[in-house]
Amino acid sequence: MWCRIVAETTTEHRINDRIRAREVRLVDPDGVQLGIKALPEALAIAKELDLDLVEVAPMANPPVCRIMDFGKFKFDEAQRAKESRRKTVHVGIKEMKYRPKIGPGDFDTKTRQVGKFLNEGHKVKITIMFRGREVYHPEHGKRILDRIAEQMEGIAKIEAEPKLDNRNMIMVLAPDKRARQAAASRTANQHRGDRGPANESEAVEPDAVEPDAVEPVAAVSSEAAPAEENVITTTEEG
Repeated sequence: MWCRIVAETTTEHRINDRIRAREVRLVDPDGVQLGIKALPEALAIAKELDLDLVEVAPMANPPVCRIMDFGKFKFDEAQRAKESRRKTVHVGIKEMKYRPKIGPGDFDTKTRQVGKFLNEGHKVKITIMFRGREVYHPEHGKRILDRIAEQMEGIAKIEAEPKLDNRNMIMVLAPDKRARQAAASRTANQHRGDRGPANESEAVEPDAVEPDAVEPVAAVSSEAAPAEENVITTTEEG
């Protein structure tokens, strides 16, 4: 006859009568250390305060126990864990595959999706897939990768430069938060500059001039002053 011993793996805090140590280092509800107490004495103090004795550091010698409202402690602990999960951003690597002879429509659709992934905080692996004799012209794939990197300028940076991997050419883009913030700041400043004065009170009034200080100006005949012509300059291409 034999008996299997199962090690206790739970991380649940021991409280009150479940505490096994003979003596504990006791901490009161305000965090003040009360010193090392025998377990019955620590339990009596907690009971007198109508609170629980909770083992918070079981590996210490002796274990550290604190007097607290265990129900409220568990609630606060769950809320902290929930908030921590909410703030956690799951960032991964997305992949987008292109062909060297991709059409303009497919290129625009795939590149928009690349931009969406980057804006969500993901890294993006761009793969150019060569087939047959296309592998002998890697410059076609490099040209596509350069176009993608150019369109992603301002929101992404090249983390891994284009390189050949068997029959594929690969480049990795990563979100560039600094470039995005700088671009947003430039756009905001441009909008503010284009608005001009918000109302009449912001317009600049001309300096007041005394009537007597204005010198008389001789009248000029309309025939003597040639009309100002608007000159339009055109540039021919080619």
